[in-house]
Amino acid sequence: MNLSEFINGISSGSFDEQFRKLYGSSEKAVLRARARYLSAAENFSRLYPESGDIRIFSAPGRTEIGGNHTDHQHGCVLAAAVSLDIIAIISFHEQGIIRVKSEGYEAVEVKLKSLEMRKSEKGKTAALIRGIAAKFAEKGVETGGFDAYMTSDVLSGSGLSSSAAFEVLVGTVINEGFNGGGMSAADIAAIGQYAENIYFGKASGLMDQLVSATGGFVAVDFADTASPDITNVDFDFDRSGYAVCITDTKGSHEKLSDEYSAVFSEMKHVAKALGCEFLREADEEEFYKRLPELREICSDRELLRAAHFFGENRRAIEEAEALADGDTERFFGLVNESGTSSAELLQNLYSSAEPKEQQIPLAIMLSKRFLGGNGAVRVHGGGFAGTVQAFVPGYLTADYAAEMERVFGAGSCYVLTVRPVGGYELKL
Repeated sequence: MNLSEFINGISSGSFDEQFRKLYGSSEKAVLRARARYLSAAENFSRLYPESGDIRIFSAPGRTEIGGNHTDHQHGCVLAAAVSLDIIAIISFHEQGIIRVKSEGYEAVEVKLKSLEMRKSEKGKTAALIRGIAAKFAEKGVETGGFDAYMTSDVLSGSGLSSSAAFEVLVGTVINEGFNGGGMSAADIAAIGQYAENIYFGKASGLMDQLVSATGGFVAVDFADTASPDITNVDFDFDRSGYAVCITDTKGSHEKLSDEYSAVFSEMKHVAKALGCEFLREADEEEFYKRLPELREICSDRELLRAAHFFGENRRAIEEAEALADGDTERFFGLVNESGTSSAELLQNLYSSAEPKEQQIPLAIMLSKRFLGGNGAVRVHGGGFAGTVQAFVPGYLTADYAAEMERVFGAGSCYVLTVRPVGGYELKL
């Protein structure tokens, strides 16, 4: 379609059903999506006035639901794609150049004649684009090029993985534009991870990209990290009467690298003491039986964190089963158990180096007080600073968000739905 057809389609409601799929069924969500896409179309037309036909793409952020700090021990995780996303208006061409202008950022131009990794691009958007194009080329898919305008509401630092959404979006654009959609969601996720690890220079697992590419609730078993077992969990969250609320407590991650590294290294130390490389390979009963001798080798905190892994790994599996059975009461009970385990065993609600800064415990306390036993609340993501996750009854979401923002500031609480699709092309 051309730009005029796209704008007319938005105005006439031709995209409304797809908007409901991506952003939730409420009229407010649909109206917001219309305004957002119209604004993107206007910006695209100013940037690329000579463009002809266009295509429209979207890729979502994600929220981890179960499996707090289990993936790096080859454990199980439950996560979901959410209604915050990056959208792109694309004009394909055969110029051998990818041009991307993202709202709020400088334009990026990547010439595809040379796809070798460049040290000068480490840590930059261009590295991700070049790395994704390079991996497609390695798989026999040559990228001709395209012009893109992108806008995102997956805010950086929100714990919803804006980087994975961007990688999946670029991968989906190339896959649909130059490969006829031949790559699977798992393929696109792996390509994004490759670009982030090798070209961008940041070590990351595969969970974020997998969930963004796949959509819906996704259970991932990382027993084989090279080929994780991925299961879509069939549950219509939009009809459950609950929303996922993520509150950014505005805690800084600047000095937390050592805290995150310690979780990994301490769990690995216990695994080694049990004769394993990762805790997933260890026997839980043997762990408890050998606690007296393990205390001579490992610190008490290391043992508590190992105990968290065993319980949390099992909970992630049980949470997926509860959703598949439609048992929300059981599911919320497990989410609350996960939050308790993170607080008492994993101990990742605040930094031990800054014990007076406890934004996450404060947000969890306020959430429990507000919810009064309804729904569930837990730390979100890596912890120590950042975000909390709450499952809030629909009729309470506006008041819950207002309460969180009263304490943590305007715009700090995101009221989300679970999005049933991953990387996606919108069509008339």
